[in-house]
Amino acid sequence: MKKVAFIPARYAASRFPAKLMQMLGDKPVIQHTYDNTLATGLFDEVVVVTDSAVIYDQITGSGGKAVMSKKEHESGSDRIAEAVAEMEVDVVVNVQGDEPFVKKEPLQKILRVFEGEEGKKVQVASLMQVLKVQEFIDDPNYVKVAVDKNSNALFFSRSVIPYPRSKDISITYYEHIGVYAFRKKALLDFTSWPMTPLEAAEKIECLRYLENGISIKMITVEYMGVEIDTPEDLVRAAQYLNK
Repeated sequence: MKKVAFIPARYAASRFPAKLMQMLGDKPVIQHTYDNTLATGLFDEVVVVTDSAVIYDQITGSGGKAVMSKKEHESGSDRIAEAVAEMEVDVVVNVQGDEPFVKKEPLQKILRVFEGEEGKKVQVASLMQVLKVQEFIDDPNYVKVAVDKNSNALFFSRSVIPYPRSKDISITYYEHIGVYAFRKKALLDFTSWPMTPLEAAEKIECLRYLENGISIKMITVEYMGVEIDTPEDLVRAAQYLNK
């Protein structure tokens, strides 16, 4: 099974422009993400896919592999799909560029769900972690996911899901971690479908799969670090790095 990790890296992020090139310790955020993904040793290739010459030069200048997108894209999945269209690959893993603390164990877990007879049924998988801090549960920058008893995603939302109408039960909240794994066909199918209503409302691209009837297998993992969406997150990431 050929496995390739792609790291979509857009320069002009709306909430925090140029966040991937912000210094975190002694190197930019995107370099941490690339280096840590490569260091897992899980992939046949690790590639940054970007619209930015600055990011491209950073990765290739340090000996890494990067490709420039040929056109504008709405999402990271679209950007990756363009790059893999002509590749021979079985499973594609999308590691978000703003996840600088990537670790081996969570990526190993997501790859394992594609193995064996049961694994043949899995088209898309992603990661989640238990969310315990109420401030983060209430924060729309933290995407929440509700799952069924088999850990398939039921819904993703920036709102609090499930809503605690009953105060008599204990609720486990899950944060969606933006690491995906796809079979090649599932990824290419995604890019051929128009944006769906719930995806457009929530600005969460994986809802397009659910709205088209494709299950997403969710894997619970331990804390992966700090996802960088805001300048405040970068400060938290620096503190995490220096632990």
